[in-house]
Amino acid sequence: MTAKPFRIDISQSALDDLAARLDRVRWPDELPGAGWDYGIPLARVRELAERWRDAYDWRAHEAELNAFPQFTDEIDGQTVHYLHVRSPRADALPLVLTHGWPGSVVEFLDVIEPLSRDFHLVIPSIPGFGFSGPTRDRGWDVTRVARAWAELMHRLGYRRYGAQGGDWGAAISTALAAADPDHVAGVHVNYLPTPPPPGGITGLSAEDERRLAHTAAYAANRPAYQILHLTTPQTIAYALTDSPAGQLAWIAERFAKWTDPASRIPDDRVLTDVMLYWLTGTAGSAARLGKESVYGAGREPCSAPVGVAVFAHDITLSVRPVAERLFDIRHWSEFDRGGHFAAMEVPELFTGDVRTFFGSLA
Repeated sequence: MTAKPFRIDISQSALDDLAARLDRVRWPDELPGAGWDYGIPLARVRELAERWRDAYDWRAHEAELNAFPQFTDEIDGQTVHYLHVRSPRADALPLVLTHGWPGSVVEFLDVIEPLSRDFHLVIPSIPGFGFSGPTRDRGWDVTRVARAWAELMHRLGYRRYGAQGGDWGAAISTALAAADPDHVAGVHVNYLPTPPPPGGITGLSAEDERRLAHTAAYAANRPAYQILHLTTPQTIAYALTDSPAGQLAWIAERFAKWTDPASRIPDDRVLTDVMLYWLTGTAGSAARLGKESVYGAGREPCSAPVGVAVFAHDITLSVRPVAERLFDIRHWSEFDRGGHFAAMEVPELFTGDVRTFFGSLA
């Protein structure tokens, strides 16, 4: 297949339907003084929904996305949507940036301009997400996505390139290095789970012991959304696809929980991300990635150099001695600001670390 230029052009009828649904939201009750004890508070969701209905300007954000060259191609039977922003430097290293859940290409909007000074950027939507969705067959796991990225970079003519990602994007990026080892120069991740290894590990610092204990506790008490994605993504898809308030709450809770309170993501950025799920009806197909993928199962090892950026308010914090058992760690940074959505929260720190790591490989 040949890549086709793509431009986002949402029909007014789809926007009118959304507005009508927001006008008719059937709000749940809430216990007095519940706060966050039972989930995202009613007041916060109503605040976001009211802004979405009355003040949020989709056309402005649609134009912002359309300011970057976009394309679609068919790879392995699936439509793949991507942004492709070339650097003014002819010798720039190509870099594929991969988002996670509940993210999208919106995660990278604030880093495209600075990173494109030094890199040719390819920013795909994961199959099943946004304009790369929904998926039409089984088996779209992390490894299959990585193989699709390898094919995409090949079609674009890139023979040596880097990979970067957080959340699912981190898993896809390391899988990409395993799938295309002759062409991936290095992998930079801003989220790298390091569960306690079998048999344990000795000689850790007190901080690393604390991190391992937290990671183990997180794995033993996974959040409800994750259990549903891993087991019954179709069931939750009915509610999220039918109710904009439901889709909003499902995503906004993660943005609230996983970010540094000092680097709050603007509400309009959150709403733009929500819109990419809502307008494309991909709540269910995006969630299927969890059920299709069992992290670490059946993977080929990643032999590429790896750089890790650890942001203090992420879901879990990586432990270097554990990571070094799994990857060829060449670069390790620790930041006291930022959380799970580093490119959105602290774009200057994110950009600087990506540039430093890949610059060291030149």
